Amino acid sequence: MNGYQRIYHELEPVFSEESRILILGSLPSPKSRETGFYYGHPKNRFWRVISTVFEEPLPETIEQKRELILRHRLALWDVIESCLIKGASDSSIKEPVANDIPKLLERTGISHIVTTGRKAQSLYMKLVYPRTGIEAICLPSTSPANCAVGEEELISCYGILREL
Repeated sequence: MNGYQRIYHELEPVFSEESRILILGSLPSPKSRETGFYYGHPKNRFWRVISTVFEEPLPETIEQKRELILRHRLALWDVIESCLIKGASDSSIKEPVANDIPKLLERTGISHIVTTGRKAQSLYMKLVYPRTGIEAICLPSTSPANCAVGEEELISCYGILREL
């Protein structure tokens, strides 16, 4: 297909048995795949937002990011295990196959799911929700492509992670 390539999710989910909230993106961006961890693009605001919400220093290393997530009983993963995609454009996703999120839920105490953006939300509702029965809360994307939502608004929206 013209410009499309099949991408396979290669990042392991970040979770522990104590995880209570699962944060789901759609799939790792090319930069995240290159860096080997979630939200790896330097202009993605995810780590600034999460560290601000939990009043923690901005994590710089993968280990610091992992520890931040686990310390707050969060889990990180993506909806998609594989798909056809053009570049980094979520709107170009075709033939998505979901990660085995129900299996992850069995291994944790996760009772809430949030998605980082509308595409992750629609993919979750279509591919995964029928198997989990857990409604997902849609939070705005922290991607630099979502410039309509400022960082202060993101921090306010992601504040729900402290309340769930």
